[in-house]
Amino acid sequence: MKKKLKIVSLMLVVMMFSIIFAGCNSSTSGSSKVSVGIVLPTKDEPRWVQDEQRFKDALKGTKYTTEILFSQGSSAKEKENVETLINKGIKVLIICPQDGDAAASAVEAAKKEGITVISYDRLITNTDAVDYYVTFDSLAVGAAQAQYLVDNAKGTGEPLYLYAGAASDNNAFLFFQGAWKVLQPKIADGTFKIANSSEAVALKDTADLSRDQLSKIIGQVTTNWDANEAKNKAQTHLTAVAADMKGDVAVLAPNDGTARSIADVFASDSAIKSFVVTGQDAEKASIQYIIDSKQSMTVFKDVRTLVKDAMGMAVTILDGKKPETTGSYNNGKIDVKAKQTDVITVNKENVQKELIDSDYYKASDFTGL
Repeated sequence: MKKKLKIVSLMLVVMMFSIIFAGCNSSTSGSSKVSVGIVLPTKDEPRWVQDEQRFKDALKGTKYTTEILFSQGSSAKEKENVETLINKGIKVLIICPQDGDAAASAVEAAKKEGITVISYDRLITNTDAVDYYVTFDSLAVGAAQAQYLVDNAKGTGEPLYLYAGAASDNNAFLFFQGAWKVLQPKIADGTFKIANSSEAVALKDTADLSRDQLSKIIGQVTTNWDANEAKNKAQTHLTAVAADMKGDVAVLAPNDGTARSIADVFASDSAIKSFVVTGQDAEKASIQYIIDSKQSMTVFKDVRTLVKDAMGMAVTILDGKKPETTGSYNNGKIDVKAKQTDVITVNKENVQKELIDSDYYKASDFTGL
């Protein structure tokens, strides 16, 4: 009997230590709570790696903490990342969705926990669980790309090759919509003739495209923001077209990564006499291409400002105040209040002023400046 009592006593002691130890673990976990959770699409594109560091820098000197996770091109991983951050006690979620529609369920889970959701750079669509949107003016990006092609058009009947981002990215629609608004009058008057999209040809007299019409064109010319896919599409298009669709040409490329791939393909075709190709993001590799006259222009979106706007908004919310906004975007469910950041066209003539003199990049990062 005494032996049984001793065993019971020992078990009680062990249980007490377990409870105390668990309590210690729980308080440690609680003390490591994160204020702002940030989810970015992938580490495989230079743009998002740059953003990661700038987010870290933006929160220095404040009392708040952050954790940054990457979704690596997977909406499932993105949702898992959001759940991880929810469990860490975040008060604000800054998320750039891999897929605007697919991200809805992830942010809805955050919203249920009382977390303020900031859609960053790309809009999360078809949900009312988005509080704010911090973005560059995406229509202005497309318009700037298109205007550069118009300003550098050679005569009439110049072949125009159209490319777009991913059909899953709402920004891709806005970029293309902005570009089409500028290009369409010049297609209608014969300055350009569309080389690689039957859907665009069918709509060449339509100034304002519906979402469905945009979708049909983008479905034919999407690059999925993938350099290899852009390369393959460009090769396919140049192989398929007749001789009158070569010579001096204009190319609407959606971003820098795809622009370099497309430019390399066009440069390797002996029937292409010259080409003007657009880009965006001011990636280092594309700035070197611009200096070397391999890429014509890029739309510079100063990520320092975008990050500052997003993190400034997060800190304002954490301080219990209401952030300032400058417009709104309809995401298919609600009008999301937005803070917009201006964009700048950069080419060989002003690259020094806009990117080097502004300390965005160092002159030593490039050759031939």
